[in-house]
Amino acid sequence: MYTYNAQIVDVYDGDTVTAIVDLGFHVQIEIKLRLLGINTPEINSTDSAKAKMARDYLRKLTLNQKVEIQTFKDKAEKYGRYLAIIYIKDQYGNKENVNQMMLNSGYAKEYL
Repeated sequence: MYTYNAQIVDVYDGDTVTAIVDLGFHVQIEIKLRLLGINTPEINSTDSAKAKMARDYLRKLTLNQKVEIQTFKDKAEKYGRYLAIIYIKDQYGNKENVNQMMLNSGYAKEYL
């Protein structure tokens, strides 16, 4: 498992974001992340209205926010994205699991 600080710079859909990841020593990289363990409808599908609601909720939670990410592999999956859990801080500074928030909100389904 690897943990990094990052900033979310784009939200493509309810389970895919682009982040600038701080690798340490003033080294940053922009990568696409797939939220681990969840799945949301695709933007270009018959469920596009639900897909846009999921995307908008994820944008509200993460876009332009400083986050912490956990990755479990050091290589990308078949679409070039790294699988990750994203954490944000609540108003008290406690970490909240965004992946779980997507599930709890009903915008995402569990994906193994």
